[in-house]
Amino acid sequence: MAAGPAEGRFSGTTRFTPLDGTGPRPTAAPAGLLHHESGTFTWHGVARPAERTLRFLPGEGPGTAAVHFADGRFFHDLDLRSGRHTADHPCARDLYRGAFEVYDADRWRTRWRVAGPAKDLLLTTDYTRLP
Repeated sequence: MAAGPAEGRFSGTTRFTPLDGTGPRPTAAPAGLLHHESGTFTWHGVARPAERTLRFLPGEGPGTAAVHFADGRFFHDLDLRSGRHTADHPCARDLYRGAFEVYDADRWRTRWRVAGPAKDLLLTTDYTRLP
């Protein structure tokens, strides 16, 4: 008998804070945003703490960014000028395809479809700005 699809859940918060202009080429202006998620990931009934950090660096124009992992590796580009964007990120032999939708100034969604020989996932994240 085939098992149904597995489902997990992450619940937590994301904080965006300014990146300072220090580093290899210091600047007086903020160098982008630090995106830090922390919370609880539940998988097969087992809850564990989870977190990740990304760096949103200025893109080629307003409403655009280059998203990097915390260690500096490039993750994907981002262009939210139209309120929608898709981006690809190859990871070993799997492909992450991200779809970004901005609903208004306080709500947006990301969906990552992951497909390949090692993974077959759909990761959906809804963000809501807290007052």
